[in-house]
Amino acid sequence: MSDFLPGVHAAPNIQTAPDLYEIENRAADPELRIEAAMRSIAAWDGQIVLDLGAGTGFHVPRWHADAAHVIAVEPHDASRVQIMRRVAALNLERVSVITGSAERILLPSASVDIIHARFAYFFAPNCLPGLAEVARVLRPGGTAFIIDNDLRHGQFADWLKRHPFAGVDPDVVERFWSEQGYQLTRIPSEWRFDNRADLEAVVRLEFGEALGNDLLRAHTGLSVEYHYALYWRRY
Repeated sequence: MSDFLPGVHAAPNIQTAPDLYEIENRAADPELRIEAAMRSIAAWDGQIVLDLGAGTGFHVPRWHADAAHVIAVEPHDASRVQIMRRVAALNLERVSVITGSAERILLPSASVDIIHARFAYFFAPNCLPGLAEVARVLRPGGTAFIIDNDLRHGQFADWLKRHPFAGVDPDVVERFWSEQGYQLTRIPSEWRFDNRADLEAVVRLEFGEALGNDLLRAHTGLSVEYHYALYWRRY
């Protein structure tokens, strides 16, 4: 990871187990309710889309289907290579993959129309430098979408309250985004896995072995109720 990029946070789930995180991504929001909510606010057809903190590029093909061009920004070197492999394998012709971070987006001012950041950097309230960069690179009328957990609703939110790093106050988070001019759209959804082994592996990845096993003992089936918070602002 490049030393010149400020504000970079490690993402142990995707960086330590990218293949398992791919399974998690496939299970998340299977009916694509997040994308539907985004599209109802600001469609990306014919637009320049910046996928900020793109990870291994799981969502890049979705934007590429309708966007004029997709720019995937990712500070983690190995993940960025995975994006390039995905782009090549799918022959996605309108994608650029570049290094960068939320606090240093290596693009000109007023150069993109849509910004998508999903579980990447923008964890309130400690993300003001990144929001300044978002405001800089968006064109007038452009829209930023920040996707995070809904901390109030769903089984996953209940599980998060038991996480060793729990303690995030939903009131503080939601007030922060409101003060930055962002609106909140709540999206009820789920994780839906093909088999129990995948579900159990992902739960352990996200919650650790001990807590993960404890959660799994009390949970049956192949799905987990999972609600999302979509914070968005038109600049």
